[in-house]
Amino acid sequence: MAQGAGAGREATGSNMGSHMEVAKPAIFNGEAVKVGGFITACRLFLRMKMRGSMVEEQVQWILSYVQGGSADIWKENVMEEMEAGEIEYESAEEFLTCLRKEFGGGEEESVKAAEPRKLEQGGRMMEEFVQEFKWAARGSGYEGRPLVEEFKREMNGGIRRKLM
Repeated sequence: MAQGAGAGREATGSNMGSHMEVAKPAIFNGEAVKVGGFITACRLFLRMKMRGSMVEEQVQWILSYVQGGSADIWKENVMEEMEAGEIEYESAEEFLTCLRKEFGGGEEESVKAAEPRKLEQGGRMMEEFVQEFKWAARGSGYEGRPLVEEFKREMNGGIRRKLM
């Protein structure tokens, strides 16, 4: 009996993405500070809704959300190169890596490094602050003791004093 229940759960779980609502990414116009969020949203959508699609379809879908600013010119160049057979991506992930290299430009890293310092717990619950801090710390370059010190500096002063 347990075997049948587990098998049913597995089958439901594998098809779940096709029946779930998944947010589409916001339009990306080439701003370095937005490239990380855009890539994350694209990855999620691709995994949930386009897993069986061909790489070219996935890349074209991503490109449909690349609009405005410097991103338009880049998109036109990529599309021309793809149509001429000058470039072919092995995976959507490879394409997203190229997009990050093109628009991340180092600015994203410096912005990410400053992210944990901009946080403040204030009156929020510790659980909420911890999750936001984890998100901000990811990719910031902080680790080990400096990361712990940064966390302590940004937490609520009353809690910090009780811990010390």
